[in-house]
Amino acid sequence: MIRVAVVDDHPAMRAALANVFSTEHDIVLAGESDGEEQHLWPMLNIVRPDIVLLDYHLPPGDGLQFCHRIKHEIPAPKVIVLTAYASPTLALPATLADADAMLPKGTGARALFAAIRQVCDGKRLLPPISASVIDESCAGLLEPDRTLVAMLLAGATETQIMSALELSPSDVRHAVRRILSSLQLEIPSAPAR
Repeated sequence: MIRVAVVDDHPAMRAALANVFSTEHDIVLAGESDGEEQHLWPMLNIVRPDIVLLDYHLPPGDGLQFCHRIKHEIPAPKVIVLTAYASPTLALPATLADADAMLPKGTGARALFAAIRQVCDGKRLLPPISASVIDESCAGLLEPDRTLVAMLLAGATETQIMSALELSPSDVRHAVRRILSSLQLEIPSAPAR
């Protein structure tokens, strides 16, 4: 049984996903949160999901900050970032946040179930990151942050980064959160009707 927690600020999206999961025998909705800190962390600590479906755009920040924290503070869940704003540029911060997958919110139920099963089995489903995206995204970063990004993209562990850059675990995590903040994409507003 794959236990999934849904984190999305829209009640209709949470309800739709709960309804979709009710059709599967091996995937269950274990918990849900609107993304507010006072709801999110207690739910994750109680539920201990296998997979967290996490909305990219959670006010007041972004879901990738939560993703990074979940991957370091909650034991071993996989995180699938759901986004209504698909962009190759988003693959870089999703990778840095240690997301296991990134899917458009419009993904159909069958494809969502397949992705959940694949991620649960240890597969990462992130789009490739081109050199031009890395160069463009990192152009405004300071040299130490560019070095950290390069190490993370090369697959370095937190322990390896701590040793190479002579940083503490909290320094590494703080630096990644700072980089994620600087790489945050502006989500275009829906046109007025």
